Amino acid sequence: MEQLDFPADFVWGTATASYQVEGAGHEGGRGESIWDTFARIPGKVYAGENGEVACDQYHRYPEDIALMAKLGFKRYRFSIAWPRILPGGTGSVNPQGVAYYRALCAELHKYGISACATLYHWDLPQVLQDKGGWTERFIVDAFEEFVRVCFTELGDCVDQWITINEPLCVTYLGYYFGVHAPGIQSLDLALKSVHHVNLAHGVAVKAYRKTGLKAPIGITWNLSTPRPATNREADQQAARMARSIESEMFAFPVLGKGYPEIPCECTLPLQTGDLATIAQPIDFIGINYYCENAVGYDETAPFKYSTQPCWQDSSDMGWPIVPGGLERQLKWIHQVSKGLPLYVTENGYAGKDTVEADGRVHDWDRIGYLKQHLAACAKVIKEGVNLKGYYAWSFLDNFEWAYGYSKRFGIVHVDYATLKRTPKDSAYFFRDLIAGYGE
Repeated sequence: MEQLDFPADFVWGTATASYQVEGAGHEGGRGESIWDTFARIPGKVYAGENGEVACDQYHRYPEDIALMAKLGFKRYRFSIAWPRILPGGTGSVNPQGVAYYRALCAELHKYGISACATLYHWDLPQVLQDKGGWTERFIVDAFEEFVRVCFTELGDCVDQWITINEPLCVTYLGYYFGVHAPGIQSLDLALKSVHHVNLAHGVAVKAYRKTGLKAPIGITWNLSTPRPATNREADQQAARMARSIESEMFAFPVLGKGYPEIPCECTLPLQTGDLATIAQPIDFIGINYYCENAVGYDETAPFKYSTQPCWQDSSDMGWPIVPGGLERQLKWIHQVSKGLPLYVTENGYAGKDTVEADGRVHDWDRIGYLKQHLAACAKVIKEGVNLKGYYAWSFLDNFEWAYGYSKRFGIVHVDYATLKRTPKDSAYFFRDLIAGYGE
């Protein structure tokens, strides 16, 4: 196995998202989000579960941060809940929401942990979705208002900014497949949302540059760079099309390359100047990686490709374990971004984890997954890829969106009845790795 050797200044972090861990759904002046609404629709979320309590990090963040520090993590990536800052989507700022995130950052800094804030990790205020959400252009102005408040109120305590997490999931899962909030199924509306999410990112970066703040700002993508199922030209073209629709649609306009050609009758709501706005210079790129699929030509599919069976072992999510896919993806984005600094902002494994009689969680499958993917990271760094850090997903077992609490990604086990935290063996693996003893 490739040695897990990393540069001395490599950033070791761990990550969560607001709706997945905070809880306090009706506390602190928080407004309703689209996930509150979506979770109430029968059949949309496993067992009808929701994030109303989640891991209760809203109240338990001092305990969680103390544990992060004990494990040696140097950065925590969290997200700012838009409905907690602007309960009405726009307009009046909620001082209790601002105070919560300031307290969270202060607690991190007390332990020498830097704060990485994601501005949008999917919890859109429901009042904005009622007006069309990401499918309507007004949302870009609303997002600009929200981020300006965040920059003003939290700019002095955030050490790294991410504008939007996984635009692919926001748009395709939310507005095309309908498996995420708000649960809409329309290719036309999905493509409109693609452009508005990309534009909102650019507007946010442009607004940030005017503040004079110096912390780096970037975006996080869950790119899809699948391999062709065979060497046949049809399958190779299918893989190219998948990469175009699922990766280049988001990465290319941000990197100043414009949109790829879309092989459908739908059109993007592009206006003069939009591409220049989207292509604001960013300081880094975040990559969320869990698996790589094989794709093949499929005449019946909307874009003439579909996912093909894989031979690899899979996680509890059913996702194939392909560490080589992370290597290929990092090399691809390094090339197309011309060497921008990269961070793996999410990488992790869903397992069937239980607390054993000895009070421990022996998650060896997760450790094996992590070792393989971290080896891929170490390898590409040696080959010249500008990879600067890695965030383990997730710090805590949490609300896994449409899967509710049925899937566990955490390196810390959460008993959802008592909310007790139990570090898994993978947490101690990271402790040793960060200390320089990964093997």
